[in-house]
Amino acid sequence: QVQLVESGGGLVQPGGSLRLSCAASGSIFSIDAMGWYRQAPGKQRELVAVITSGGSTNSADSVKGRFTISRDNSKNTVYLQMNSLKPEDTAVYYCNLFGRGGNRFSLPQNYWGQGTQVTVSS
Repeated sequence: QVQLVESGGGLVQPGGSLRLSCAASGSIFSIDAMGWYRQAPGKQRELVAVITSGGSTNSADSVKGRFTISRDNSKNTVYLQMNSLKPEDTAVYYCNLFGRGGNRFSLPQNYWGQGTQVTVSS
């Protein structure tokens, strides 16, 4: 089993910053990519940013220039630095891992964290 534990969410004023962390543990054979998704009330879950095992990144247009994703491969941990936060960034943020749990015969699949609330409000 693969477990993802997120931390760092909270309440912040517009223009403020937060840093989310997500640590992966358990029976992990390989990680292809880790990333962050978010879901606001009444909306579908959407990609925020993703980083591959090789370090390539991609992010939503709405967060480009404000959010930065990074990764510590030695700790199986991914970070999301969020600056210049806006009220529309308010959502539950979910950590995602795409990779193989168990052993090399396992099929790659998506694993999800429990989510952390980010609220941007004055």
